[in-house]
This record gives sequence, structure tokens and C-alpha cells, in this order.
Amino acid sequence: MKRHTPNAPLITQERASTGIAGLDDVLGGGLPVKHVYLVEGDPGAGKTTLGLHFLREGALKGERGLYVTLSETETELRTVAGSHGWSLDGIELFELVSEEGLSPELEQSILHPAQIELGETVQGVIAAVEKLRPQRVVFDSLSEMRLLAQDPLRYRRQVLALKRFFSDRGCTVLLLDDRSSSSTDVQLHSIAHGVINLEQAIDQYGPGRRRLHVMKMRGIKFRGGEHDYVLDTGGLSVFPRLVASEHRLQAETRIVSTGVAKLDEMLGGGLACGTNTLFSGPSGVGKTTSAVACVLAALQRGEKASYYLFDEGLSTLVIRAKALGLDIEPYITSGQLRVVPLDPAEVSAGEFAHMVRHAVEDDESSVVVLDSINAYLQAMPGSKYLLLQMHELLTYLNHRGVVTILILGQHGVLGDVRSEVDMSYLSDAILLFRYFEARGKLLKAVSVVKSRTTHHEQTIREFRLGRRGLEYGHELTDFEGVLTGVAAYRGSLPLLGDSDADARGTR
Repeated sequence: MKRHTPNAPLITQERASTGIAGLDDVLGGGLPVKHVYLVEGDPGAGKTTLGLHFLREGALKGERGLYVTLSETETELRTVAGSHGWSLDGIELFELVSEEGLSPELEQSILHPAQIELGETVQGVIAAVEKLRPQRVVFDSLSEMRLLAQDPLRYRRQVLALKRFFSDRGCTVLLLDDRSSSSTDVQLHSIAHGVINLEQAIDQYGPGRRRLHVMKMRGIKFRGGEHDYVLDTGGLSVFPRLVASEHRLQAETRIVSTGVAKLDEMLGGGLACGTNTLFSGPSGVGKTTSAVACVLAALQRGEKASYYLFDEGLSTLVIRAKALGLDIEPYITSGQLRVVPLDPAEVSAGEFAHMVRHAVEDDESSVVVLDSINAYLQAMPGSKYLLLQMHELLTYLNHRGVVTILILGQHGVLGDVRSEVDMSYLSDAILLFRYFEARGKLLKAVSVVKSRTTHHEQTIREFRLGRRGLEYGHELTDFEGVLTGVAAYRGSLPLLGDSDADARGTR
């Protein structure tokens, strides 16, 4: 007979904040204290800045911090801190290699580092810690220790000795490593309590993309995968990978108007909250204007909206909308509408998802427009699995009860119109825009081809952009081939432009 051992209670570990909100979120609250962690990354990835974040956060909480440097001088470290607008007051900076250590009289020890200098280095660290008794330590960097040791076994023994020493003193330690050795030093991963990897990749165009990956963290649950981050004035900003299931709300199910009565009829009542609608069609057909009309209707109901503009400038959008009777400028001025022009190649997928989350959770936007998906994909060619990230973002917006409008441009004008990406499977509803030729004119038609939430019309209607905004006409029952671009006329159905022609003829 088997004996069942009762489960032991979960142990809650005290955490040390890294000073970076996004990284703390990835780690589930910060680093467990009194352990040694490895932070590795190529030169320029932001290791030093992360270390300074960690020590400054400790100083703010009254904890003593020590920055031990073999690779940078105190002047260089203060310059780095100054570039972010930081003061290093309350942080002890200790240079292991001083001017005396580089004097000609000590040149012999430099020529034989494995015999002399490594021991002196370790003793110097121990002496500094014994003197200051810090709670937080940053050791920069292990690559110098590796060069001094020359022998891998000797190097590992010294790192283990440092780990034991720091553990006995109750220090939380970040060991920085620039991975300058010819092969990845995997043995350090087994020694450290946790491993944080910083990467930067140079794409074909635009700035380098930076990604953070927690490779290992003993005893705690953390968010795996890659997380985008930026290194800018003010330090590191980490954007945790979006997991939509963590943000599920019991949102109210309701239908809201688009602001255009006939479009509401086509959609089966309007736009459903907690769904996304794809506006698909060729360039200039009216997708953006239709989206602006939907946004304006929400603003007039007193709701807030966010419009992410990849394709054109803010002034162009405002002027064009105003000319069509859709004046959104007062709402932009009041802050009820946030129009965010995004510079192509300057934003990562993770940062963009963070911006949308901020708009929904902090600014309480109930309508979000992405204009356009084409530019989103083109602006972030170096990001991985963009469609999967878009799927997660749309699921998150649906969970939050947001009305999401996606704009997808298609290639061509008439005939064979193609999309460079298939977004249909991600969309809850699809509004298809088309040009068609009739009576010697280039006209426009619209149809709802999909809706998961409402019983929509199975019709094709003519529409046009006029001074009064969007004008929708009758169902095009007397035409065949409208969606192919070349329509065959089979009856006497009046078109939207016929009344204008009649008026001109009677003058």
C-alpha cells in the first residue's frame, strides 16, 4: 500500500526589484534575494545600465550597493549614469585595476596573470565587500576574470568561491558577462541562480532590435520567451511579452453604431464590443475615412479612442477628415482622441503592444484603430512571428471589450486585387471595399463578407466619399461582376452620382 506524503507549503521568497518595471513583471516581482545572477550579452546590449538600475533601486530603499569594475573606470561609469540623468550617490564604485596596477613596476604580474593577478582580483573583491558589507553587488565583468584565469577549471573554482562568499554575506549579486570568449561559457549557467540574456540584432534598415530572455531562474515562476526592450535616455525599458489570457475581463456584450445608418444595417446593427473588424480594399477606396467615421461616432457618445497611424501624417489625416465633414480636431485637442503617428522601423512589436495596453488600461480607450496592418508588418521586419503577436494583441483587445478596427491595403485597383497578408482568420468581421467601372466612371462598392457576432446583409452597396462624409446607396441588384471590378449593367437602378448629373443637366 502506497503512502501519500502531504504537499509541503509553498515558500514565498523575498524579492529585490531590478529598478525596471517591465523586467520585474517578467520575473514575477523581482529577483529572489541573497543569490548570484548572471547577466550576459554582447557589448552595447545594456548590461552596465541594467546593473546601475539595480543598484540605484537598492539605494532608494536604503540598501548599500557596490559596483565592482574591472573593465570600466569610475569616470566612465559616472558618465554613463550622467547620460541618463542619474546620480550615483549612495553607490560605492570600486575599481579593481587602478593606475598603480598598470604601472611599469608591476608589468611582470600582468605577463603572468594566471599565477598572480586572479588571486589578487578575488582578494580585492573580498576586501571591498568585507569593508562595505553591501546588500547589492554588481560585478563587471567576468570576461576579465576569464582572461586572467586562462585555465577553465581555475576560472570555475574562483567563480564558485565568489558565489559561496557572496551567499555567506547575504548579498544579491549581478555578474555581468560580455560573452567575449570564443565559445559560450555554459558552465556559468549552472553556477548562477538565474541567467538573463540580452541580445541586440541589426536589421537591414533602422535601429538595432533589443530582446531580453530569462534563460533560467530557480525557485520562481517567470515569463519565458523573448521580450523587447529599448535602451534610451533614462535607462532600460522592458516590454513583457503580451499574454492575452492574463487580461480576460467579463466585458459587457453590446453593439455600437458606426455613425452611418446604412452601414449599421449591413453589419447587422453595428460594431460588436470585444470584436475586431477588418476594413480591406485597394488604396484610396475609403477604408481610413470609414474608420474615422466609426471613431467619430464613438467620440460623440462620450467614449475615448486611440488611432495608430502608420501610413500618413497626423495633419494629412485631420485635413482630409475635416474636408469630408468628419472634424476630429477638437477631440484631439481635448485628449478624448489620441492619434499616434508611428515612424516606420522605429518601434518593435513588443513596444507597440505595450503602447496599446497603456491606451486601453490607463487612458480607457474603448475604440482602437490600426492603420494599417501592411505598414505594421513593413515597419517591423526584424521582429519575429509578427502575425502571432498580432493574434495575441487582438485577443487581448477582445478580452477587454474594445472595438478594434484593422485596415488592410490590397494591391491593384480593378480585376485581380490581392493582399500581401491573410488577416481573414484573425478577423471577427470583414468589410470589403472595391472599385468598379460603370457608365464610364470609377465607382466604389462595399460589402460585409463575414461577421461572427451578428446576422449581416449579404448585399453589395455603392458608396462614395462626399462633403457630408460617407454616403451609402441602394443595393446593387442590377449589376453583376461588381467585386471583379468590371460590372455588367442589367437594369435601371439609380447610382449615387446620377442625381448630381441630373442637377447639372437642369441648370
